[in-house]
Amino acid sequence: MNVFANRWGKLGAEILILAFIFLFVQYFITVGVFNQYHQIIITSLCINIILAVSLNLINGFTGQLSLGHAGFMAVGAYVSVVLTKFMGMPFLVGLVGGCLAAAAAGFVIGVPTLRLKGDYLAIATLGFGEIIRVILQNIEYVGGPAGIVGIPKMTTWGWLFAGVVITIATIQNLINSSYGRAIISVREDEIASEVMGINITSYKVLAFVIGAFFAGLAGGLYAHYFYIIKPETFNFLKSFDVLVMVVLGGLGSTTGAVIAAAFITLLSAALQAFPAIRMIIYALILILLMIYRPQGLMGNKELSVKILGKIWSGKNDAA
Repeated sequence: MNVFANRWGKLGAEILILAFIFLFVQYFITVGVFNQYHQIIITSLCINIILAVSLNLINGFTGQLSLGHAGFMAVGAYVSVVLTKFMGMPFLVGLVGGCLAAAAAGFVIGVPTLRLKGDYLAIATLGFGEIIRVILQNIEYVGGPAGIVGIPKMTTWGWLFAGVVITIATIQNLINSSYGRAIISVREDEIASEVMGINITSYKVLAFVIGAFFAGLAGGLYAHYFYIIKPETFNFLKSFDVLVMVVLGGLGSTTGAVIAAAFITLLSAALQAFPAIRMIIYALILILLMIYRPQGLMGNKELSVKILGKIWSGKNDAA
């Protein structure tokens, strides 16, 4: 009975925190405290969180090095825009369609390539991302190299917040399930997992498809906020940006991915006037991280209300 009560109490506390965050930001947007510049940063932050958390499922929890996340984002962006702008579908239908198309692309690339490991898988997924970009450049229906302009702005703070919550909740529930334990076992030791009867390829593909699904969600939200999408927007550097967030936060830590996404987003906003040195700073961050904290900011730990309570309790005891 106590376990049941604690579970519902924890859920209630999380809902209250989420409601406070949503209403706080919404109020500041409504009264004009958050201007257009601030709203762009908030939008970029939410999209980067979705991308980092979804890639962390592939790279962190499953242990597969993927460099094609920008390709899945591109598929989600273009398919959602085709559905909403060209076919007149509702925004929700466009988002779901983009997510499903990205998931299908993840399945198509995942089945043949996830038998590879390490550098070979990284090269294969990188090649996939570049193939998607080149294909989009040569399809006149979606604007070719010029991309699509005049996309209706349908992405709002509510959609962004819902996207982040759904992404984190889905992936965390997956990791805490029996499927998640199987996925983590694949990361720890593929041979031992296979001996125990786990179909390692199936679980790799599952993680890949789910990660691609939410990358498509990020693409759809991006496209319907920034009015324009081009193939060059989803090049290798975009995948590299997301990879930096995952490594910085800690492979296998959803909390770390969120913290790192926030840090990188704010850093990019601060360095907008100096685009040439942004990649240099990224490289320095990675070098310093690998030297002094190779496991990332959070390692594979998660920040929770329970842990914060222990920290607070420890401080009070010390006092």
